[in-house]
Amino acid sequence: MKTRLQLAAIALLVGIGGSSAVLSQDGPPGLTTPVVFPPFNPDAPACTVPPGLKPILAYVQENDRAFLEGVNHGLSLAAADRGLDYRRVLADSDAPKAASEIRDLVAENVGAMVATSSDPAVVAKDIQKAIWSGAYVGTVVPPPATLLLNAPQYQTGKVLADAAIAYINGKLGGKAKVVLLTQDTMQYLAPRFQAMRDELTQLPGVTIVADIAPNPVTEQGGYATMTTVLQAIPDVDVVLGADAVVLGALRALREAGKDRPDQFLGGIDGEPQAITEIKSGNSPYKASIALNSPVFGYAMGEYGADWLKGLSVPQAMDILPIALTAENIAAYEADLDNPAAAFADPARRTAYLRMYGNICYDTRDQYVNFPWSSENR
Repeated sequence: MKTRLQLAAIALLVGIGGSSAVLSQDGPPGLTTPVVFPPFNPDAPACTVPPGLKPILAYVQENDRAFLEGVNHGLSLAAADRGLDYRRVLADSDAPKAASEIRDLVAENVGAMVATSSDPAVVAKDIQKAIWSGAYVGTVVPPPATLLLNAPQYQTGKVLADAAIAYINGKLGGKAKVVLLTQDTMQYLAPRFQAMRDELTQLPGVTIVADIAPNPVTEQGGYATMTTVLQAIPDVDVVLGADAVVLGALRALREAGKDRPDQFLGGIDGEPQAITEIKSGNSPYKASIALNSPVFGYAMGEYGADWLKGLSVPQAMDILPIALTAENIAAYEADLDNPAAAFADPARRTAYLRMYGNICYDTRDQYVNFPWSSENR
């Protein structure tokens, strides 16, 4: 392993964010060819304790939308429970700033980090350097990472589309004008929106009147995009996308006086404001597909602490979509507040998470450097 980590000047062609870049190489390239990982083995043999790294868990956070704040909540609790110092850096959707913060953490010999960015291509090289330093590095969707988290993206989009279709058929007579607020500029999330298109276009009475990627993916981005859409198409029936942007769209509809109780607004992420709208019973916001970010944040923090003790951790992890209903919202909210209890309970943990592969300090040259998804076989 030591010899492989000292490799220098190897050229690696990496495709990220729809573009390719040749990265000057001074460490192992990781797993660049897609593989199917077996289930995670929690009883795998222990490895070497990483030398020279500080017991710090850091979070380089893309922006302050509620979903990513949930990750922060889970990570901070895991750090406290496992005796790690915790750092959070907010990049404000500024990818060069995120890359700079990652470089600073590597220079400080931080032992574990989770990094998110508005442009994965900008931070990929610095994330690799963190991995080469021996640190544990978790990412949310894009590679590279020692632990890469993803959702089964097509399934996630289909669950939301199916909820919308049931509503259109049951409440709107099978007819609807639909706005899709996508994240197609992020190639790893594109399958969820393709699933929505695949499902919705099967209904002859449904027309997708707008199919747009807000920039940035925030409530304000959704508000600005929906304001523009309403100038051309004032009578919208359905809006689908990430919770943050759909909440922005709801605000635009309300300010324009175009919101109706029979509309179907639905999102992905299970953000608290979306849940509040659904629970009100009189909002156009009808559904949210929950990806419990505090629970997976806690899990990523736990595995970071395990890594620093020389234990084997997963290479990849699914965060499973859950359609929130009146019956399950209370339990879901309890797990948002106390993700440690959800992670500790095997039944609740497996409802949210599924782990694959094994990696540790001694096998860190096997880090994930391809766009992993459990849906790819």
